Amino acid sequence: MAAAHPVDTGEPEPAEPPLSDHEIHLIRTSLSVVEPLAGDITVYFYAILFTRYPAVRPLFPEGMDAQRGRLLRGLLRIVDLVDDPENLVRFCGHLGRDHRKFGTLAAHFPAVGECLLASLARYAGPAWTADIAAAWAKAYGVVADVMISAAAEDEAVRPAVWPATLVHRVARGHGIAEITVRPHEPYEYDAGQYVSIETPWWPKHWRSYSPANAPREDGTLTFHVRAVPGGSVSEALVHRAVVGDVLRLGAPMGGMVLDAAVHGELLCVAGGTGLAPVRALIEEVARRGGRHQVDLFLGARTGDELYGVDDMLRMAQRHHWLTIRGAVSHEYVPGIRGSLPDVLAEYGPWYQHDVFLSGPAPMVVSAKEVLVQGGTLPEHIHHDPFETPVLSTP
Repeated sequence: MAAAHPVDTGEPEPAEPPLSDHEIHLIRTSLSVVEPLAGDITVYFYAILFTRYPAVRPLFPEGMDAQRGRLLRGLLRIVDLVDDPENLVRFCGHLGRDHRKFGTLAAHFPAVGECLLASLARYAGPAWTADIAAAWAKAYGVVADVMISAAAEDEAVRPAVWPATLVHRVARGHGIAEITVRPHEPYEYDAGQYVSIETPWWPKHWRSYSPANAPREDGTLTFHVRAVPGGSVSEALVHRAVVGDVLRLGAPMGGMVLDAAVHGELLCVAGGTGLAPVRALIEEVARRGGRHQVDLFLGARTGDELYGVDDMLRMAQRHHWLTIRGAVSHEYVPGIRGSLPDVLAEYGPWYQHDVFLSGPAPMVVSAKEVLVQGGTLPEHIHHDPFETPVLSTP
C-alpha cells in the first residue's frame, strides 16, 4: 500500500510554480462550461487518443465505460485541489504510483495532455481562449511532472505488480468468499491498507479490497470479497477463481493504519465486508501487545448478514482489551437493534477515541456525521476512500 512504513513516505514537489489565482479562476470557470458535457468529452478524448496514438490502446481495458468515469472523477478531483498544492501533490503522487500497474510510461503523458486539451477546447467552443488553454497546459504540466516523478521513485524500490497464487478459498454465504493468496515476491503493507486486484479473466480491470489480516510470516493475504451484480472482478473472485489461479496485486495504498491513531482507545465500526480492514487492525493491536483498548461495533440488516461476528467473538475471548457489539437494523433479534450511526450515538460519546470506519459509503458518511456532532475531531476519524480509492484521496 511487513515493514512498519512501507509506502507513502514522501511526495515529490511539483516542477512548475503554483498556479496563480487568475489561472485557477480560468480553469474552474472553463470547467463549469464543459462539465454538463462531461460524458461526451471523455468519449471524444479516448477516441482521438486511440486514433492519434494507437500504441496506448493496449494499456486500457476492452470495455471503456468504467475507465471514462475514472478519468472524469480524476479530472474533477484535480480541479478541486488546484488551489491546495500540498494535497494536489499528494493526490497526483498516488495517481503516478498507481498508474504503474497499467504500464504507463513518462512518454505517454504528452499524448494524453494534447488530447485532453483538444477535447476541452472542442466542447468549450468560443469560451476557450488562449489564456484558458495556457492555464490548463500549465496545470497539466504540474500534474504530469508529479506523476512521473512519483512513478520513477516508486519504480526504484518495488515492482509495479505482484503475481500472487490463490492458495485457499472458503465460501462464506451471502455471496461472500474468503480468498487467501501468496505473492510470488515479498509484499509489504500495513494492516488497514487496501490492495487493487486484477484477475486473469478481466485484464486491465482492477478493484480494491482490504486484506483481512495483519502481515503474516508466511506472506499470505486474505481478502473477503462480496460478489456485486455486474461486477466483473468480484464475481470472478467469488464464483470462478479456484486454488492455483494466479492473480495480480497492485501496490498497497491508504492511510487507515494503526500508526495514524493518537489515542490509546480505539473505536472500530464495520458494516458487511468492511470488517476486513478492521479485523486486520485488531490483529495488529494484538501483535503490538494490546496497547490499545478497542470497542468494535459490527452492523448488518439482519442477524444472518452479521458477517464474521463469531470469529470476532473468539478474538474477544482471547484479548481482554477488545469489546464487541453487533447491531441489526432490519430484524427483531436479541441484542442491539438499529443502524450503526444510531447505535454509536447511543453508546457515545467517542471524542477520546481514534475511530476507524469501514463499510458501505452511506454508513461511513452517516457515522462520521454522528461522531463529529458528538465531539470527535474529524482528524481522528479514519476511513477508506469511496469508489475508486486512488481518485478519492486524500
